[in-house]
Amino acid sequence: MGKKLAVVALAGALLISGCSVGGPSDGPADSAPRGADEQRRVPVKASPEADAAANADADAAAYRKWGLKPFAPAPAPPRVKPVKRAPGGPVPVISEIPTKEKVVFVTFDDGAEKDPKFVGMMRELKVPFSMFLTDANIRSDYGYFKPLAQLGNGVQNHTVGHPNLRTLGAAAQKREICGQQEKLKKEYGSAPRLLRPPYGNWNEDTRAAAAQCGIEAIVLWRESMQITNMQYQLPGKKLRPGDIVLAHFRGPGELKGTSMTEMTANMLRHIQEQGFTVARLEDYV
Repeated sequence: MGKKLAVVALAGALLISGCSVGGPSDGPADSAPRGADEQRRVPVKASPEADAAANADADAAAYRKWGLKPFAPAPAPPRVKPVKRAPGGPVPVISEIPTKEKVVFVTFDDGAEKDPKFVGMMRELKVPFSMFLTDANIRSDYGYFKPLAQLGNGVQNHTVGHPNLRTLGAAAQKREICGQQEKLKKEYGSAPRLLRPPYGNWNEDTRAAAAQCGIEAIVLWRESMQITNMQYQLPGKKLRPGDIVLAHFRGPGELKGTSMTEMTANMLRHIQEQGFTVARLEDYV
């Protein structure tokens, strides 16, 4: 009986002193509250203004790499597309987009040159463009164009074999256009909505075949980029709101030693110097 009373008395003393009978305490009684330590370890979240400034600095650095300045943001796409095929009507043929905004639309044709530096350039600059691809040029490496498409750039139709469509009959034109629709859908997941006839040559058979193949507009151009300069179709030798600019997937062999990225930088510089920014063609057609 005396031993039991001694054990009970010892347990009570330990409880009064703040000690546990079963083992050591979780920590010293005078340690700082854990909540205060956790508060000190939580990183401070940057403000939206700071994030925007950091993004602007990163964009400026990317453009400096290519000898350019960042473009002004493109305006919001129109609620109603200004170019639209009327139900049952002919496929529209356009060289520019009707708009008063100081925007132009950049397009690249064919697909012969497959410069990996161009992919990196457009990933860094985030300039929208449309690709009018010919199967004869791209079939050796369909995969090259997939990361460009994944950036949001449109894959459009430039026929299977790049013929002068005016020299072909209606059935042959349909094979060129519909055949490329099928090939591009298989490789890139969706059928194009736009067609650029090679050399800009078309006739009414082209429009009829395009309609049968699901094309919504035939896209020509107002300016074409060469190596360092643009060729202008209209008097004044300058860009106009809504102009469509033509360039090509070409390399040093066709550009007299100039790379595709250098040619592209020259083109973008011309656009900037005239006070324009670049918008996405598919948002307007």
